[in-house]
Amino acid sequence: MDHTAVILVNLGTPDSPVLSDVRRYLFQFLNDRRVIDLPWIPQKILVNLIIVPFRAPGSTKLYKRLWSEKGSPLLYYSEQVAARIQTRIGDQYRIFNAMRYGNPDLKKILKEVERQNFKKLIIIPLFPQYASATTGSVYELLMKQISSWQTFPEIKMVSRFHDHPAFVNAFAAQGAKYNVASYDHVLFSFHGLPLRQISKLHPGKDCLTCSCKTETIPEGKLCYKAACYETARLIAAKMGLSLTDYSISFQSRLSKNWMFPFTDKVLIEKAKSGTKRILVFAPSFVADCLETKVEIEYEYGHLFKEHGGEHLQMVDSLNDNEAWIDGLEQLITGLH
Repeated sequence: MDHTAVILVNLGTPDSPVLSDVRRYLFQFLNDRRVIDLPWIPQKILVNLIIVPFRAPGSTKLYKRLWSEKGSPLLYYSEQVAARIQTRIGDQYRIFNAMRYGNPDLKKILKEVERQNFKKLIIIPLFPQYASATTGSVYELLMKQISSWQTFPEIKMVSRFHDHPAFVNAFAAQGAKYNVASYDHVLFSFHGLPLRQISKLHPGKDCLTCSCKTETIPEGKLCYKAACYETARLIAAKMGLSLTDYSISFQSRLSKNWMFPFTDKVLIEKAKSGTKRILVFAPSFVADCLETKVEIEYEYGHLFKEHGGEHLQMVDSLNDNEAWIDGLEQLITGLH
């Protein structure tokens, strides 16, 4: 009998690469106050009158490029991971796959957990580095939903796992599939955030002068920027890379006031300086998605070549890799 419910939560994906579905997904995603943390009225005007109407058509074209016969890779791999862990971990656990935005709807999954009256509940947001806009948003929704439950199961939550040996080993194993010595440089690209969100994490500490780029800091566990740099250091060390072998950058910016250096700018600079072959990791994502397969591999790949580069190789996300399944199993059983 299932005693423990485990919910694996990823960000989300449109139901299809059709304009109406993409618009609905962007509307739900960007109206989250933790994603765009502006005052209510400016946020609603910006999102609903500017960003969604103008961005949806372009995003639809990108999602059409991403889609395969299996559908959205993020959803496909999330389903595969949940099914494989369920098979391995046995009937003491019930594994649920959920999305913070879109389907499978996290709210509906939580209602199912309430209905089945599980004794324990484990929530694992599949974001290696903690950020208010991702893991924090999952936690907020969780707390709102369960506040009305009559009985509460024992609840355990994973806030981040960027430094978990199994996660580091799994990404290093993905990189090891390529002959790293045949590349001129390695780039670790992380999803960016607005600088104001990073500054909120440790008031009074200047992010620009913080030592988190080169060392682990006490307040770094829940600081997204510090966690990104530590992630890169750990994977690089596992792969035997020196400090000159790799760089760290941030992608998917919406304005110049986001985390930098920007991935596209770094790639242009590398290409212009003579780098011909570059290997790119994206360790803020555990499954292939729009940001890895389209933004980096397709768009940035072309950009790199336009400025003199010859080949950009995107390292596959963890997807349903065996080492990643092992790592998630360790996370789950370690919390039981």
